[in-house]
Amino acid sequence: MTDSGAAATLAAIQKATTRVLHELDRVCHELGIRYAVYGGTAIGAVRHRGFIPWDDDIDACLPREDYDRLIVEGPALLGPDYVLLSQEIDPEYPKTFGILGLVGTEFVPGAAAQRDYRMPIGVDLFPLDRVPRDRRAYTRQNRRAWVWGRMMFLHGSATPDSGLDGALGTAADAVFLGVHVGLHALRISPRAIYRKWEAAARRYNDSGSPVLGDYSTQDPLRWSAREDEIFPTVRVPFEDIQVELPRSYDTILTRGYGDYMSLPPEEERVNHAPVRIDFGEHEF
Repeated sequence: MTDSGAAATLAAIQKATTRVLHELDRVCHELGIRYAVYGGTAIGAVRHRGFIPWDDDIDACLPREDYDRLIVEGPALLGPDYVLLSQEIDPEYPKTFGILGLVGTEFVPGAAAQRDYRMPIGVDLFPLDRVPRDRRAYTRQNRRAWVWGRMMFLHGSATPDSGLDGALGTAADAVFLGVHVGLHALRISPRAIYRKWEAAARRYNDSGSPVLGDYSTQDPLRWSAREDEIFPTVRVPFEDIQVELPRSYDTILTRGYGDYMSLPPEEERVNHAPVRIDFGEHEF
């Protein structure tokens, strides 16, 4: 693909995901569900009033109780161009977090090039669970969540990109393939693995802890925030729409990223490097 072709494709992806984010915002407001843009999407909202220029996805986070409501109540309110997917909705869904996608589209990142499940272009939806106050309890919880989350990913992807070179990369590929084959040989379903991950992630949700974390990541504590740092959110521009941003965004983003207002070096300006993109019947 030429540079101009790649730029046009990236622009189309950004327009498509912005459209989905607008629908998420509409449905959440109609249902009274709390959400906030998350991670690089939050940086983009603050630094660029939209996308980080090279970014190709949108992330949103929701407290677990709001996430659960969206999964149950959201589909009935969605427009015909949108689909909500999660393990609770589809037992073959291969991720621990949901996605609101465009019907008839596909987005395949390089890291999951061999995954069979057709994932749409859309907005990733990350549930936030309570982080226990006791650090030993957190370490045990996170270890379990991380193991089950990786198994979930490997169930759907036999040969994901490890990011390692040489002998280490070869060894990692062998381990990944072995886990994938073993899970299928033992007829362990994505739903069974997900329930193990979910139990670990939800373990301290009745603890009264004020801290929320995303157990889909390897280091939830790094990206964690007190509930009153996130909500009530502030409404800000994102491209040509308005979205919800954590109220203490500077505190949260500085804690997770450091000097987030400065552009990273050229070599760090990377995205998901999609290997297959299908916009279906949508035009952008």
